[in-house]
Amino acid sequence: MKRSALLLLSLALTACDSKQVTAVAAAESKPPAAVAVPTAPVEPAPELKQSVVRINSTQQGWSAGQPWDKNPPGRRRALGPIVAKGQVLTTSELVADATYLEFESTDGTRLVPAKVVAVDYEANLALLAPEDESKSEEFFKGTRPLHIGDAPRIGDSLDILQVEESGMPLITPGMLQGVDIISNFLEGQFFLTFQVKASMQSAASSFSLPVLRHGELTGLLASYNSKDQLSDVISTSILTRFLKSAGSGKYAGFPSLGINTARTEDPSFRKWLQIPDDQGGLYITSVRKDSSAATAGIKKGDVLLAVEDHKIDRRGYYEHPVYGSLFWSHLVRGEKNTGDVVKLSLLREGKPLHLDVTLNLSDDTKRLVPAYTFGKAPQYLVKGGLIFQELTKPLLESFGEDWHSRAPLNLLDAYENPEKYENKADHIVFLSGVIATPATIGYEPLRNLIVRKVNGKDIRDMKSLVEAFKGNKGGLHSIEFDEENFTVYLDEAASTAVDEQLVQRGIPQLSRVE
Repeated sequence: MKRSALLLLSLALTACDSKQVTAVAAAESKPPAAVAVPTAPVEPAPELKQSVVRINSTQQGWSAGQPWDKNPPGRRRALGPIVAKGQVLTTSELVADATYLEFESTDGTRLVPAKVVAVDYEANLALLAPEDESKSEEFFKGTRPLHIGDAPRIGDSLDILQVEESGMPLITPGMLQGVDIISNFLEGQFFLTFQVKASMQSAASSFSLPVLRHGELTGLLASYNSKDQLSDVISTSILTRFLKSAGSGKYAGFPSLGINTARTEDPSFRKWLQIPDDQGGLYITSVRKDSSAATAGIKKGDVLLAVEDHKIDRRGYYEHPVYGSLFWSHLVRGEKNTGDVVKLSLLREGKPLHLDVTLNLSDDTKRLVPAYTFGKAPQYLVKGGLIFQELTKPLLESFGEDWHSRAPLNLLDAYENPEKYENKADHIVFLSGVIATPATIGYEPLRNLIVRKVNGKDIRDMKSLVEAFKGNKGGLHSIEFDEENFTVYLDEAASTAVDEQLVQRGIPQLSRVE
């Protein structure tokens, strides 16, 4: 997901999703009116720059239209806090599809290649260390890790740390104006986020920044909106849980219940669901296959009333003891660990139901349509000029900012209603395009068609597609699509000859299958 570029960054780089700065929770939890926070930047003690390093990242993703090729590389830079001996914290957005990572001392005199120790793309966090451990002590000599402090309260003063190109540290004071559960990198992945009001200054380019309170780390700035002077900051509790799990040697990730919900504000809807007037509740619109909820027996149509002892209102909010009204998902993703058991109160056809749910980590690679593919080359097959791919959310996003309305309806349906396809496919294989060749004459306009069968065999994923073509060495291949029982025929001899020419013309490999 693209997001608001930091003002300090001239990073028009890839920026922006305005929803990150419109989801401010100030209306939910208002800061004390008497709090006054200075807006002018101040120079901190020089020792602070001993607790941060610059991170240089070279990133290169794969082309959506030509999955055998990569997009042009891009570069980003961040200021990362040192959180342990030889370990630096940053956002996962900085390391996504990274081909090279590097630490740079704040005075620019020392450089060392870096590697990812742990990464969570959903929570937008990554822990890095020197690639060569033998060079860690030398690079981090004289540095001092930052201690993670207590979680701040609304109205507290916070400091955003920058380091200018000269090596001079610079602090911009701000105020914790609101708290909300939002996504600041991947759409649909919601975590506790601070909204900090501060007038950022232009300094050395930096994609993310440490946020401090009383000299201790309290968050990581993920985006900045210069118009409203609001920063989205990954909260203290999320940082703490990520680092604790990453430090265990085997990162467990943040658990997920695996349900989609809808509000129950409409009186007629509530009457149909048989929800008592004195209760809130959320209607469960879908349950993800193999999720924590599915394993526990939660069904589409159930009504979620409470998580543990926290009642959920008709809009999906509960009362947090410190931050006030927060969205219910924080009770699972923000306060529980993988393997924990959570008690849920539900209604099923108007009757109370209580379930103990063992929380697990959602494996995105097993979804019908994976939500992200960082660090993974796309699976595809080119046969006679027909280009087949497995559907992913990044492919849908390649249709532009308005992909929710611009992407083909059949592909959107597979993404939004996976339960309709999961019994007949593990991943959606579709014809993404056609190269004009002697084997594809008449088929050039075809694209974005979901493959159902090849040579009479059901297609469940890319591997089964490749095997179906291999199983028919002579005559015609028949390719059946979901759309109106449409069938395409491909001559084996002609397509084989074309494949040889395509390799000679520059396609390095005609298929990639795990």
